[in-house]
Amino acid sequence: MTVTLRDRTGDTAAIYFRRACVPVIQQTLPQKARTLEEALEAFRETRKPGAKSFGRTIYVDGQYVGDIWCYGMDPSGDPQAMVSYCVFEQELWGKGAATASLRLFLQEIGERFGLKRVGAFTFLANVGSIRVLERNGFHLQESFVEDGLESGYYLRP
Repeated sequence: MTVTLRDRTGDTAAIYFRRACVPVIQQTLPQKARTLEEALEAFRETRKPGAKSFGRTIYVDGQYVGDIWCYGMDPSGDPQAMVSYCVFEQELWGKGAATASLRLFLQEIGERFGLKRVGAFTFLANVGSIRVLERNGFHLQESFVEDGLESGYYLRP
């Protein structure tokens, strides 16, 4: 399996929104955008100078399979950014695509923006996401209940 990261475009942002708006993904990944227009506006915001977020598309063996992004970017902050990811191709779940994507993305945002200390949130029932984070050096810092769901805040020092 060859995992690569590529530029996001308006077209891929629209595809991602449609593919990620399914119950099995929405149960594990809360999404801020409720409409395609909101998703496209959020994408356009990432293209502006001084944007506090940055994202890439995930490709496996040349096929577009998901997105990975960071938000709240602040090189002087602690953490310096928060990261999130979604592989919407369910047949790839548990096969290392998200782990490899996060490894590549962390390297890129480290080189490109100087971001090293990165955080992430996940539901504690999302064992796959926890494995992805831990395999990339993240450690649980805090667990809490939000909207009735047990969640965890992970940090990569």
